[in-house]
Amino acid sequence: MGLEFKRHRRLRRNAAMRSLVRENHVRVEDFIYPIFVIEGENIKNEISSMPGIYQYSLDRLTEEMDEVASLGIQSVLLFGIPVEKDECGTGAFHDHGIVQEATRLIKEKYPNILVVADTCLCEYTSHGHCGMIEGDQVLNDPSLKLLTDTAISQAKAGADIIAPSNMMDGFVAAIRQGLDEAGFAHIPIMSYSVKYASAFYGPFRDAAESTPQFGDRKTYQMDPANRLEAFREAESDVEEGADFLIVKPGMPYLDIVRDVRNEFNVPVVTYNVSGEYSMVKAASANGWVDEKSVVMEMLTGMKRAGADLIITYHAKDAARWLNEK
Repeated sequence: MGLEFKRHRRLRRNAAMRSLVRENHVRVEDFIYPIFVIEGENIKNEISSMPGIYQYSLDRLTEEMDEVASLGIQSVLLFGIPVEKDECGTGAFHDHGIVQEATRLIKEKYPNILVVADTCLCEYTSHGHCGMIEGDQVLNDPSLKLLTDTAISQAKAGADIIAPSNMMDGFVAAIRQGLDEAGFAHIPIMSYSVKYASAFYGPFRDAAESTPQFGDRKTYQMDPANRLEAFREAESDVEEGADFLIVKPGMPYLDIVRDVRNEFNVPVVTYNVSGEYSMVKAASANGWVDEKSVVMEMLTGMKRAGADLIITYHAKDAARWLNEK
């Protein structure tokens, strides 16, 4: 009598068999592609720490959007870089701010692409923090009014989804109430609900020109060592009216993505952040990894962990690879 054991390899025998039993799939429709729009004219600035990612002025934004549309990417996330900054981030909630104008342009020329508006103040404040300050303190409650004003102005401009990323306590409740009272009860909120004070954000600060002028963001973004705190943050946001929950960053926090997916019955989004993108690009440029294989494995891992959607700078490359099939 021969040995008795299970034949798991039967389902791995060839590519067709592996495809047949594959449990998780990455689709172009899963991607939300971040775009940086900057005030000025004839600007296409490559971000030195993020090869292949650019700041675009409005008059050149269609170059990027034409490519996004041709690849079948259905959602973009807008970040703005203003010419002028002040203490309270006026450019964030100005009706003719850079994100508002970019939103109008995209919705006019690409009406079927969803515009997700990042709702924060850090790119617009002279101090680089995500709220009002007093001395060296970031004030929570006074910041909520400015964030709500920003969300309303973005919705007026045509944003399909409001994505507040500031991590102030009560920001979802304040924005939900403000949107509802302004006639935008139909606009969903994609909350940066579980946002860690991560070292992986470094290249983004080059792109968005949003480095804090003093201190750091550890008093309002989460401690990377904490897991249970993520449940408290997510639970509060769901109770306050969040329609999507974002976990940020992606790869170092896939355990949190799974926790959130298991606990809450709303779409879960993970943000494959700038540092993750830049590390892959650097390793690929040095010939240390195969970029396509690594990126697709990373994105598949995010889906396997429970992400319904992925915000990623790899979106255009990944869409090309998926469209090749």
